[in-house]
Amino acid sequence: MAVETFNYDNKIVRNFAFATMLWGIVGMVVGILIAFQLFLPEANLGLQFTTFGRLRPLHTNAVIFAFVGNGIFMGVYYSLQRLCKARMFNDLLSKLHFWGWQLIIVLAAVSLPLGLTSSKEYAELEWPIDILIALIWVIFGINMMGTIFKRRERHMYVAIWFYIATFFTVAMLHIVNSFEIPVTLFKSYSLFAGVQDALVQWWYGHNAVAFFLTTPYLGLMYYFLP
Repeated sequence: MAVETFNYDNKIVRNFAFATMLWGIVGMVVGILIAFQLFLPEANLGLQFTTFGRLRPLHTNAVIFAFVGNGIFMGVYYSLQRLCKARMFNDLLSKLHFWGWQLIIVLAAVSLPLGLTSSKEYAELEWPIDILIALIWVIFGINMMGTIFKRRERHMYVAIWFYIATFFTVAMLHIVNSFEIPVTLFKSYSLFAGVQDALVQWWYGHNAVAFFLTTPYLGLMYYFLP
């Protein structure tokens, strides 16, 4: 009887691990700087690009989507392969996901200090970056679902269901809240207005906490802390 052999893609896990540490440090440094500005306004260095209003969204995006986001992908890529007893569906998709996500972070790090923002908390990035986020998120989803479909383990462990819920829910939240009317390449206005805009924004904001900051980590806890 032939023995089937396969290997996991640990390189993509390592890449996301390094990115998690890097952006965690960046987010912390920016957070310390704006904390100093609360009692020492001169800490903005006299530049518009380093004022509290410009750096605060940079800090939140760096911590949530760069630090926590890369940590999620690191954990999912590590655990999913082992739970499915299969290598990730496509190595190219894994690479596109990694480098695409880092590109989004860099674009955010450049655009937010420049004041290019939609003014929506936790969703400040302008419409071209929003589209890129959606595309990269779909790439992640295809890679994840493809791995699940080709799994060698029949049983789907509970962590996988949390990952699936994260993908579909975050996609819905991001797309709906990012409905915008572009005015220029760097400026857009929400498709919603007034109370409806506020309702959609905080439907997104609170559920982003639930399904981006909580659900995937519950899945990871089920894997690492059974």
